[in-house]
Amino acid sequence: MPLEIVIGGAMMPSLVVVFGGCLLLMWLLDAVIGRLGLYRYVLHPSLVRLALFVCLFGAAGLLLIH
Repeated sequence: MPLEIVIGGAMMPSLVVVFGGCLLLMWLLDAVIGRLGLYRYVLHPSLVRLALFVCLFGAAGLLLIH
């Protein structure tokens, strides 16, 4: 994947696309986890959501570099 992409005539880093994809994947995983009721077992569900997103975005960003 190129490091920069053109969206509407503006060059943007490809991490923007990865960010959007990770956000969509995180929302999907959040819905599944919420439907299964797994948030009952954590103290702060918001922190779990944030940690999940950081892990997804970090992994996708590292995969983008290689």
